[in-house]
Amino acid sequence: MNPQELKSIMSQGLLSFPLTDFDARGDFNARGYAERLEWLAPYGASALFAAGGTGEFFSLTGDEYPAIIKTAVETCRGKVPIIAGAGGPTRFAIQCAQEAERAGAHGILLLPHYLTEAGQEGLIAHVEQVCKSVKFGVIVYNRNVCKLTPESLAILAERCPNLIGFKDGIGDIELMSAIYMKMGERFAYLGGLPTAEVYAAAYKALGTPVYSSAVFNFIPRTAMDFYEAVRTDDMATQHRLLKDFFMPYLRIRNQGAGYAVSIVKAGAKLVGHDAGPVRAPLTELKPAELEQLDALIRKLGPQ
Repeated sequence: MNPQELKSIMSQGLLSFPLTDFDARGDFNARGYAERLEWLAPYGASALFAAGGTGEFFSLTGDEYPAIIKTAVETCRGKVPIIAGAGGPTRFAIQCAQEAERAGAHGILLLPHYLTEAGQEGLIAHVEQVCKSVKFGVIVYNRNVCKLTPESLAILAERCPNLIGFKDGIGDIELMSAIYMKMGERFAYLGGLPTAEVYAAAYKALGTPVYSSAVFNFIPRTAMDFYEAVRTDDMATQHRLLKDFFMPYLRIRNQGAGYAVSIVKAGAKLVGHDAGPVRAPLTELKPAELEQLDALIRKLGPQ
């Protein structure tokens, strides 16, 4: 798949980030991961992001990363495209990107570099070096310490033909509008705030109708129903699901730092697709929070 083909895929449909399966000791569970992908693939997501944020990329080692991407590619071949997460320090991000390309992934989502702040010149250099280390498509994730300006993105678009996508995880409407107005159709745009469904209608109005769903990991039918409601401007269905599920879900998620991932793993366990524990520094939901989440899921009915 060339970068422009990936851009086309990124421009429509619902995307999702499968959890990474760990066993009771916290080691990668390849069999469980393959079974998870086999379960999720038929639901209709346009692409799946292996080892992304919800897949705990930030806790993975360089040794186990290739096996995760290889498992995803082999399991989903001919079913759904796989985009790999890559990030951290520039040289590590390059290493991940090249491993993903060798494994047969269709592109990467470039997550933020680690810890240190950087000016626009440094951010440009970071993204450019990763893009030029591979031939397949790259999607850059604006979040936390990586906050590219419209001007920086224009420079990168000129220098890096395989930079084909932009994912927003900041939620600055003014910045997002400025980026879209400057870059237009040069990029495929992806809404990437945690629990993106809450922002989906607003981002569609900004020219970003595509988003990634974390809850797809445990309520895939509902996630697809909500996306279809956004696609067709069915506000009645959107408001019903926001009121009955997503807003109460956010109240649980917001009770603990790092719960944006922990609550998804908890949800998967509750519906019979246990992905194992989260890795430190993340923590599990408390028993009362699990009960609240279970009640919300049950109200949605079979998935």
